[in-house]
Amino acid sequence: GAALLRRAPPLRAAAALAPPLPAAADTEDMAGGDSSPPEPRLVVFSGGTAFNCVAQELKRFTTRVTHVLPVSDDGGSTAEVVRVLGGPAVGDIRSRCLRLADTSTREARAVRALLGHRLNSLDEAEAKREWLDIVEGGHALWEGISAPYCDTIRGFLVHFQSQLLRRASEGFDFRNGSVGNFFFAGARTFFRSLDAAIFLYSRVSGVDSHTLVLPCINTMDQITLGAQCADGAIICGQNEISHPADPEQGNVVDKTGRTPVLHSPIKRVMYLSNRTKGHIDYTAHEVFPQVHPQVVENVEGADGIVYGMGSLWTSVCPSLALVGVGESVAARDCPKILMLNGYPDRETAGMTASGFVRAVTDTLNRVGTDDALDHPPSTYVTALIAPAEGLVELDDDEVTALGVPIIRLSNTLKEGEEGDIRLFEPPALISTLAEIVGERRDGGDE
Repeated sequence: GAALLRRAPPLRAAAALAPPLPAAADTEDMAGGDSSPPEPRLVVFSGGTAFNCVAQELKRFTTRVTHVLPVSDDGGSTAEVVRVLGGPAVGDIRSRCLRLADTSTREARAVRALLGHRLNSLDEAEAKREWLDIVEGGHALWEGISAPYCDTIRGFLVHFQSQLLRRASEGFDFRNGSVGNFFFAGARTFFRSLDAAIFLYSRVSGVDSHTLVLPCINTMDQITLGAQCADGAIICGQNEISHPADPEQGNVVDKTGRTPVLHSPIKRVMYLSNRTKGHIDYTAHEVFPQVHPQVVENVEGADGIVYGMGSLWTSVCPSLALVGVGESVAARDCPKILMLNGYPDRETAGMTASGFVRAVTDTLNRVGTDDALDHPPSTYVTALIAPAEGLVELDDDEVTALGVPIIRLSNTLKEGEEGDIRLFEPPALISTLAEIVGERRDGGDE
């Protein structure tokens, strides 16, 4: 261990790579330079899995996108990093940055492959052996990456390893570990800043400079998500709400929605003081962390707001529940599009399309808290895009009564063992989004 640390590349130069994230006004300046109209500014509230399939396609429409993601994921390899080193969960952020990474050159693809690599998911000894091979610089994944990139990336991986060695008594399970998560953790603990770690990761992986990936909460602390069910029970932990892990599968979690449905429907999500994961906990009390100020700033300047498809309660709503988000979304006069899931999952079983609209509305209104808002659904959702023949019931009359028009997309992809699951076809979805936002901008919104 000591020899490994002595051979580690220095990190002092890398510190200069981490200025504060650019603000909305800065991204507008960067987008200028010619007489053509600037690309529209979008804010996307989503998680780190489902919306990834259209994130690359969205870049064809506009690169001026602020992706807002939760920092409460406590499953998979993220949970192991949080258990040993503490801090917020960055798995969703890492996943989005990876999907947005540059792939235009051989070296860019090699960097993406390295940061996207996962270790053996079942054999703990083999996973640790592979990790040491990577951090020592001998793994084949380093091929095609130039010395400056190698020194920068490996320096933070070594720093992550040094943090683990300082806490050796805790042990660390490397199974299914994400190299990108380890790099993130190394950067965050080195800079003592989540924003700086995101900036560094974005630059190393070649994310477009006009694109921002923001945590909904800028914190160095662990964040615990809770869900209050209709029967009053509170479920602690995002993973326990959405897709509990199988202990026999290491750090692998099932995100297919095949896990058993919840004992009672979710009424709302909240942040909890209790950090002990468990199915039901009556002792945890609600806390109210501050929203990242740049989330509000970018919403206030947005040409369009998107609620992405994915885990509704644990991916989209955690960002919407924060004080200040509902106010800023309500005040912004622009298209606000909800993308409906193609099929129900564990946390939305039995919900109809109108139920999704109400869930977004109630979360932004902070229903159930002392400072709740009272805006109607049409203030927060101006259009609902749904895949034709999707498995979530489209109760047209109910959605229309809420003041929200439905746009059905017939261009869908078939998935599932029987081909009965319909998902959005990325080009068709982004084309529809572009039409909605483009029509509003052409109509002289500003």
